[in-house]
Amino acid sequence: MVKVKVVAKYIVLFGVAVLFLVNNIQLKSQILGPVKYREVTLKPGNIAVPHERTREWKNESAFADSIYQVMAQMPVTAEMLVKKGNATRILLARLLLKQDIPEVNTILQSMTVWGNCGSSWGLNPKGDYDFTLTILTTILWKFGEQPDILYPDTKKHLLEVLLLEDGGSFSYTVPRTLGLVMETENHILMTEGSRYLKNRWVRLEGNTERYYDNVANGMEEKLLSLMEEMKTNGLYEFNSIPYLGYTITALLNLEAFASEKVRNTAREVLDYINWSYALNSLNLKHFPPMRRRYEKTNIRELTTDYHGAFIKSWLSYLAIEQYDKNIGVAIIHSLMGACMPYRPADRFVEMLFEKRGGHFVRQGHGPAASPEISSAGQGFLLSAGGVNRGEKSEIVTRPVCLFLNDTADHLSEIIHLSGPGDDFMHWNNTGVYKNFACAAGAVSVPPHLQEVAREGAWSAYSGPNDVSIIIYSTDQLGLVAVFEDVPAAGVFREVITENPDPDMLTHQFKFPGGPLLGYDVKAEKNQWVMVSVDDHQLDRDFDSWPLLDGDLGM
Repeated sequence: MVKVKVVAKYIVLFGVAVLFLVNNIQLKSQILGPVKYREVTLKPGNIAVPHERTREWKNESAFADSIYQVMAQMPVTAEMLVKKGNATRILLARLLLKQDIPEVNTILQSMTVWGNCGSSWGLNPKGDYDFTLTILTTILWKFGEQPDILYPDTKKHLLEVLLLEDGGSFSYTVPRTLGLVMETENHILMTEGSRYLKNRWVRLEGNTERYYDNVANGMEEKLLSLMEEMKTNGLYEFNSIPYLGYTITALLNLEAFASEKVRNTAREVLDYINWSYALNSLNLKHFPPMRRRYEKTNIRELTTDYHGAFIKSWLSYLAIEQYDKNIGVAIIHSLMGACMPYRPADRFVEMLFEKRGGHFVRQGHGPAASPEISSAGQGFLLSAGGVNRGEKSEIVTRPVCLFLNDTADHLSEIIHLSGPGDDFMHWNNTGVYKNFACAAGAVSVPPHLQEVAREGAWSAYSGPNDVSIIIYSTDQLGLVAVFEDVPAAGVFREVITENPDPDMLTHQFKFPGGPLLGYDVKAEKNQWVMVSVDDHQLDRDFDSWPLLDGDLGM
């Protein structure tokens, strides 16, 4: 009996060991090469990401210089040098202005490695050094061959001390999780992008060791594999506040300084991220669903998200004057957008301000995520707020928003709707279709909007650029229908005539002379609120939607 118990014990231990090995992401990557970041494969859809670039970009920007000036004037304290923060960006700004060069070099030479790369958590309290590492990498590559700006001893200190990641040990997982917990996109790109770029610098300086060879040690292959996934399957941390800003920063480093193949792939990922923004925004108003973080739920500003800060810096190098230049608290990201060479594709810039014939676009983000849905005309854009998929999903649902060609920059200044109740965790705000939006709650209308008619729960408003908005609003149901180039008062009467029964409005709406839309504002969180168009049943399983699909109206 004792022998049987001993054998059973070893069988159990052996089984645990096998399970550990099978599920250990790091070991898989060492043995098999690149690891798939997400078990997701999205179809591409019928909307391609534009990459063509023919625009003439200016070499200088007054806006960029103003960002450098503001950042350079910020103080750098001893405490700031031993934790995550803005110290390295402040030093970068001073170097860009060729300001306080001796002092900046002294500070850089005094710096130490204060932690380790990767997510910080209970067993890894000194994580997040990769936030510092990424900007130090930028400093090396921008000034490493200018000894009058980055002194030789400073460069040596960077390479031998501060840039601690090198070689081919690509890390996919959160530190001290036994290789079992996948790291986030921004940490992988910051850490491994910096490792790759240090290797590349050392090799270009003449070191021929295999250790630093990004092709031989597998670094290039693994970075390319990760970015190809992001390009074809989208981002896990889509629209994240604050993490998308750090993902973009890491990609900007690779787009600027990597090998041609890696540079091109990084550029294509940036183009996808930007195209997604352009499709779901109007005049830099952008309020999409996002994954991470719940602490950012109370943000109500429409024009100052971190992604927008990069975009405003890029636009400053074009002959475009009339756009919202407010960057709010995102100046650190505006700095990186301004000082790096990446410039977006032509069609992206056009789409920010001109929707041409309008569009209707569905953006898939894979299983257990939230889609992005937008409907645009020449003078408006409806943006779906998405849906939370359970507390662990970390998805922040936003209201459905109607953006117009105006100066609104806060949620309180635009038409928006959501529901049921006030808790975004309970919302399914995916109810957007062509020129139409619905939700299980009342419609909020800003007081400045011109009301032209009202009857019971119905109201009509006239917006800029001949946009007419018809609203039906009760505590349990909100509907918004948008028309262009027709008087609001006239179409108001037509809409009421076509939709006389309040009970029918709970699940269907008829456009005058147009389609009959079916919807379920209380739909389960894995289903699109929209149900049908006339007799055609819609594909409501947004977990299986393509990356980018719809009608650009061109």
